[in-house]
Amino acid sequence: MARLWLLLSACAGFIGVALGAFAAHGLKSQLTPAYLAVFQTGTHYQLIHALALFCVGLLALQRSSRLLNCAGALFALGIVLFSGSLYALTLSGIGALGVVTPFGGLSFLAGWLCLGLAAWRLA
Repeated sequence: MARLWLLLSACAGFIGVALGAFAAHGLKSQLTPAYLAVFQTGTHYQLIHALALFCVGLLALQRSSRLLNCAGALFALGIVLFSGSLYALTLSGIGALGVVTPFGGLSFLAGWLCLGLAAWRLA
């Protein structure tokens, strides 16, 4: 599983940087300042959790556990739900997509909880 988390981390980091640059250069004139800020929030959280996935991958190389795998899955799900819904909302203008965002936030929180529990159990 370590390889999966490291690969997902690299993909999420790459896409996060690319989307951040796209927002800064390509979307600046297309979106309102409020929507641009929402898009940038999506990239910010995606990049933070790409690093979290990287940490999960490194830890899994040392000692894999169910909690670590759960943390990795929840971080990946959070990126899709949280950041993905913010991207879709800003690019489509469909405000109803915002109802998905909190589920991504809950996934992030649950992922951090699993990571914390995995760390607690290290001996």
